[in-house]
Amino acid sequence: MDDFDRELEPHTDLENDSDSSEDNSSKGGKKSKFPLVKPIYGDQTQQNGFRRTTSMCRERIREAMLHHRWEEAAEYMVYYPQILEDRNLFTAQPSKEFIWRTATEIFHHHPNSTMEDYNTIYERMKHSGFRHYLMISLEHSFHLLLHQQIEDAKRHLASAESWRHGKETAAQIQNIKLIQAYRGLLDYIIWCDKKSTRSSSDYYESDSNQTMQNYFRQASVNLEDILKNPGVWDCFILRYVEMLEFYEHHKEALQVLNDYAYDSNFPPNPNAHVYLYQYLKRQGASEKRLMKVLKVLHALVPSHELMLEYSSLLLQSEKQSDTQKALGVVLEMLDFNCWGSNLEVWMRLKAVIQKLQNQVDWENIVCEKMAERKDWWLALHFTSFHATKDSKENPELFEVKASLTKILCPDLNQDTDKLSIHSPFQ
Repeated sequence: MDDFDRELEPHTDLENDSDSSEDNSSKGGKKSKFPLVKPIYGDQTQQNGFRRTTSMCRERIREAMLHHRWEEAAEYMVYYPQILEDRNLFTAQPSKEFIWRTATEIFHHHPNSTMEDYNTIYERMKHSGFRHYLMISLEHSFHLLLHQQIEDAKRHLASAESWRHGKETAAQIQNIKLIQAYRGLLDYIIWCDKKSTRSSSDYYESDSNQTMQNYFRQASVNLEDILKNPGVWDCFILRYVEMLEFYEHHKEALQVLNDYAYDSNFPPNPNAHVYLYQYLKRQGASEKRLMKVLKVLHALVPSHELMLEYSSLLLQSEKQSDTQKALGVVLEMLDFNCWGSNLEVWMRLKAVIQKLQNQVDWENIVCEKMAERKDWWLALHFTSFHATKDSKENPELFEVKASLTKILCPDLNQDTDKLSIHSPFQ
């Protein structure tokens, strides 16, 4: 049994599709512009002969696609949908999914494909009793959106949102919510278009403002509803907050971001805290409030680029404990190799230690932080390779690291087996 035969085996799915109706879209539908291929076999009346024919056709499609012969694949694809006439439910649904995904892939690469070809296959598969109607509709809308047909994309999503088939399942409910979210995103796109095209004289004109307000309200209904469904909704949340900020609904925007970041029903999402921090910073929030947000982000992603800002805020604090926290934050950034050659991070570490030296027990604090790193930190940052590379490519970084060597690695001169750079960094 080849891979394509396995695709025709029944799949377990949460949605029960008992619709075995005929593919009505094949009757009276638009005829494809691609040429018909001569059937591989002659007229076959036996069912097993029909399946052998379609199996052979499927194999030819696969072979053509593997070698990027898209015109040839398209010719065979015109013939293959005849398998939809097969009344065997054992192969019906997998065949429909194969046609959907394969045809769209061929059209994507075919040099002469048109929007009409895409629309034809999407509409045919949506109305063939296929259990993935909602996801096909969503993909169809994406394709229309790529071709700047925003209103058509929105119309298809609206139609899909009202679609129901059989007993409503959890999967259908989830897909409908996803479609509603993308409807809101399309309203946001139209809202942005209206905002960018209006002239300065239109600002106070009621008609222009009313049109934007209408799209804002339509988008808000769907985008606001997202927070009722735990998940990662970054692109939707950002667009919703952008519109709320534009209309100076700051209280609502802050509530949305707080819920997205701190609601325990949502999965941990570092981006949620980044968005909240960026919003608070734009609104001129206090340093204490900003540090509170960054503290949570630090626990999730200690290597995040915003940890530079976090360490800066801690460094500006008058509390001695905050200076110690800043030391830990910067050292944890340098625990990750991606920051090893970053001059700003090493200069921040130097600034933290310089301020820390005002404390009586600063040496013990540094030794305690470095004790857990003594077995691997030297090899990560202070080898002869690093010394040579830094001295040639970034002399300033070399000087900063050299000035910190005796503080961070007091036993460096004695550890010549692990390190051979003791003389350059002395």
